[in-house]
Order: sequence, then structure tokens, then C-alpha cells
Amino acid sequence: MAELRLEDVSKIYDKNIIAVQDINFTVNDQEFVVLLGPSGCGKTTILRLIAGLEEITGGKIFINNLYVNELSPDKRDVAMVFQNYALYPHMSVFENMAFGLKVRKIPKSEIGKRVSRAAEILGLKDFLNRKPRQLSGGQRQRVALGRAIVREPKLFLFDEPLSNLDATLRVQMRGELSQLHKRLKATIIYVTHDQIEAMTLGEKVIVLNNGRIQQLSDPISLYKKPANKFVAGFIGTPPMNFINGVIKKEQNILKFVNQDIAIILSKNFEKFLERNVILGIRPVDFTDSEGIAIKLKVEIVEPIGEETYIYGKLNSITIHAKVPEGIKPVSDQMLTLKVAPEKIYLFDARTEDGLK
Repeated sequence: MAELRLEDVSKIYDKNIIAVQDINFTVNDQEFVVLLGPSGCGKTTILRLIAGLEEITGGKIFINNLYVNELSPDKRDVAMVFQNYALYPHMSVFENMAFGLKVRKIPKSEIGKRVSRAAEILGLKDFLNRKPRQLSGGQRQRVALGRAIVREPKLFLFDEPLSNLDATLRVQMRGELSQLHKRLKATIIYVTHDQIEAMTLGEKVIVLNNGRIQQLSDPISLYKKPANKFVAGFIGTPPMNFINGVIKKEQNILKFVNQDIAIILSKNFEKFLERNVILGIRPVDFTDSEGIAIKLKVEIVEPIGEETYIYGKLNSITIHAKVPEGIKPVSDQMLTLKVAPEKIYLFDARTEDGLK
């Protein structure tokens, strides 16, 4: 397959609109890497630059150590799968999967072998004579995947391929994509705004915002060791709570304080004394066992199956929290929850970088 390397890659459109800037990362051979971020962060632009569908403004792109900036898309040996299946409605599944090979004048016998092999991998052998209108959404997506697989490219590029599917099909297709990656031993770059897709599919995840890389890491490290406030807020459901304040020491007791609240902290945070910080707590990290006590006035109760969440007030600050099992909160109740010191995150108030 392929190794991909981007060095200081930028894309600037007319009127100095910066789409992406200073993008540096390497995707190893047979690796599954996800580009994750909100709409407009530059992830699809990066994919199109790799494919050669956009002209690069600055930097270098290498595929298997070959400099490809000046190569046309057909010379880069990559295959893209888009969120729009773009199947030919008048062609059968076989014809849709074979079309690109016919254009490249691949011998008929070889086309037959490749389509049959891809159909076997994707569970489409019984559908080869059907038209797209006779298929479900998941089956159409498999045909789009098959069209890419038969090309036997060095590199697969996926641009939000599951976004048009319903929730149940998305879960099913995530599993199928993971299995497909293992069977093909393929190098895959996958774009999504869905953190669950990113965390379940990616061996590495690259989080983007405003055209720049915020963090590149394995999924667990992204969640447990976010590089900055943006990553901390983007990764994790529900999102992290953030409170601005200062670390103070009063009567030998370390506290996080602002005009509304004072939260007693462990001595681990003493190195940030007198520093303006943003304190972060994930809603799922509240417990009723040992830890730093936080007293909330319950405003909204959200029962979600076996779990219950609340929105509570800490003076004027709203906190979203998962309620420990066995507690049945009601509106206007005063509820004391606890959070372990190691579950508290701190970020610099000016740069929003994580503090360790």
C-alpha cells in the first residue's frame, strides 16, 4: 500500500482566505487515520489536496516518498469515496464497480476477477445484476466502496462516507469498515465530524480547527490528555464543563476561585498558584464517592435510559453532570456531587493550552 507524508502544507484561496495552514503529519503504511473536526475546519480540503483535486498553495505532499505536488489525480494512485455515492442509475452493480477499470482499458478477464473479489469482500455477490434503485442505502455505500477497491490503489481517501446513512446503518457500516481495513491491509485517510466514528475507527486521530492541527494522537490519549480546551470540548459526550478562575491558596488550602465559587483542590495543582486558568470537568466524571465536593442546585433532569443527567447551578454557573447510579434527582434539589482530583483538567486562560 502506501505511506503518506504532508510537510508544511497550506491552502489559501482568493482574498487571503486560509483553508488550511502548516499541516504536518505522516500516515504509515496500512494505517487507518481519521481527520476530525467541525464543519469548515479544513479536513475535506486536506483530503482534496492529497488527491490532487485542489492545487496546493505551499508545502509538500509525498506518497511512498514520491513528491506528488505536480502530479495529476490519475497519476497519484489514490481512490476517493464521497458521502454522495454518485452511482450511475442506469448501470448494474457490476457495471458501476467495473466502470473505472473499463475507462483505464483493463482487460475484461481482470475486471471480472477484481469485481468478483471486491463483491465477495463486501457481501455484494448476490446483487451484481441489480440497479442502484433496487439497493438499500448501506448496499449503495458498499458499491461505492467496491468501486474504489477494484482499482487497487495505494491509498484510500474517505470523505464522510457514512453521513447519509441512518443511525443504525452507520453503526453497522463502521464495523464493516473496520473489518474491511483488516482484510485489505489498506492505508486509509478518513474524514468525519463525528467523534464516535473517529474514536472507533481511527488508529490515530488528527483533530483540526480553523485550518490547523490541534492534536494528533491515539483516541484514548485524545480523551484523557487533550492538548487544549478545543480538543477537550470537542472530544467526549456530553461536552466538558468549563469554568474560568484563578488558583489561590488561603489558610494553606489550595482553591480554584472566581467571583461565584471556590472549589478546594488537591496539592497537585500548587504549581499553578496565582495563575488564571480554565477548569474542566467532564459530566461523566461526577461520582458520590471520594473526591472534591461540588454542591449544585438541580434545574433540569434528563433521564436517558439507564443513565440520568442534570443541569445544575453552581451559583451563576451551569454544570452538566451525570448522576451516580441510585440517586434520583428532582428540580430545585440541592445535590452534592464529587469529582476525583485526577479527573480535573486545567487550561491556560490566555492560550487555552492544557496544563500538566
